Amino acid sequence: MKMVYNVEDKPRFGQVIVFAIQQLLAIMAATLVVPVIINGNAQLTGDDAMSTAAALFGAGVGTLVYLLFTKFRSPVFLGSSFAFLGSMTAAFAGAATVSVGYLGLLIGAIFAGLVYVVIAVIIKLVGVGWLNKLMPVVVIGPTVAIIGLSLAGNAVGDLQSPNIEGGSPLVAVLCGIVTLIVVTLCSTYGKKTAKLIPFIIGILAGYVFAGILTAIGNIADIDALKITDFSSLKGLVAGGVTVNTFFTFPKFTFLTAFGGFKGISASYVGTVAVAYIPVAFVVFAEHIADHKNISSIIERDLLEDPGLSRTLLGDGVGSMVGAFFGGCPNTTYGESIACVAITRNASVVTIVAAAIGAILISFLSPFVAFVNSIPSCVMGGVCMALYGFIAVSGLKMVQKVDLNENKNLFVVSTILIAGIGGLALTFGKITLTSIATALILGIIVNLILSKKNPETPAEKE
Repeated sequence: MKMVYNVEDKPRFGQVIVFAIQQLLAIMAATLVVPVIINGNAQLTGDDAMSTAAALFGAGVGTLVYLLFTKFRSPVFLGSSFAFLGSMTAAFAGAATVSVGYLGLLIGAIFAGLVYVVIAVIIKLVGVGWLNKLMPVVVIGPTVAIIGLSLAGNAVGDLQSPNIEGGSPLVAVLCGIVTLIVVTLCSTYGKKTAKLIPFIIGILAGYVFAGILTAIGNIADIDALKITDFSSLKGLVAGGVTVNTFFTFPKFTFLTAFGGFKGISASYVGTVAVAYIPVAFVVFAEHIADHKNISSIIERDLLEDPGLSRTLLGDGVGSMVGAFFGGCPNTTYGESIACVAITRNASVVTIVAAAIGAILISFLSPFVAFVNSIPSCVMGGVCMALYGFIAVSGLKMVQKVDLNENKNLFVVSTILIAGIGGLALTFGKITLTSIATALILGIIVNLILSKKNPETPAEKE
């Protein structure tokens, strides 16, 4: 795929700012929702609740760490990982106090990061040849496809969700479709600038359209048209305009965990280890798929340069550092990769700016409030393009595979059906996601069918 901006290119300063905001909008919704889910699962409220601003700060810092380890050659943003939701919930469930639970998040992130570090050391010593044999294109291609397809339900669910009770799902879908159409038109027919920022234009168009419908609904008292919830924006000035209205200090995890050492125990540490370490191996598989995907998009093998050992170290250490501030272990984001692919902007400078932007924005209440006010249906329209592009990227890899061979056909079909069908396996507190299960099954089937069959008499002739 021909890039408008390659990895080493440096767009103009003004362009970089706009491109960085687009990357942030692509990853921000998912990054912010992880602490919200944990607050609900662990019933954390008030001062005990996890901070969405801190999660955003942690994602920015974690991304910078990743970029440092990868020598600024891998254009990927790291955000809060959904794979660790169960692990994080277990850390609070097994804790005597909330502070111990926050300490458990840090301990768990260290365990998960160390898994990456150990694997990185092994790969550094023995190389990646074995990995390419274990996970060839016939395995990685459909796995990348199901990463996107497995998120289809989330995109459609958001597309049908008005943010105000009583709002019509049909009107919400209309707002999401308007957003999607604007994104596709800008990306396909737009001039150079429009092609580079289709998501910003699409989100703004959907936001304005939903806002107009909501205003009409309020004036005419038609609940069905009420889509956008502006309460987060109104809350900024509810008590008058002050410094605190525009600036806030995120509640970092390490500050909340202070004092948790008093209630720590060996059994609790063991519980956290069991909750985090197995999931780290699952996320490792997704790490491989994501980097194979971005490598195919930018036409550079990142597993060779800067090398898989470096991407793993960057991901692992970046995850630990991110959790230190925000509590959420980070992972490479498919939304970020899809944004690179659709806009054809692989400039690492953009990712650096996005990471710095995430750090700065975590202190700015208005921007976070604006993002929170974007209707779910508008983000659903954007995600239809993002998640769909992830799926298509995997299918493009499959094009290189000869599906006339039964071996390849069975490997691909096994992965697709297991992944799309949602074959998740639970062993006690350990859950293999449908993506991980599909990947493992694909590897097994591929290894079994890779053995050469004895030639039949007909074949010899």
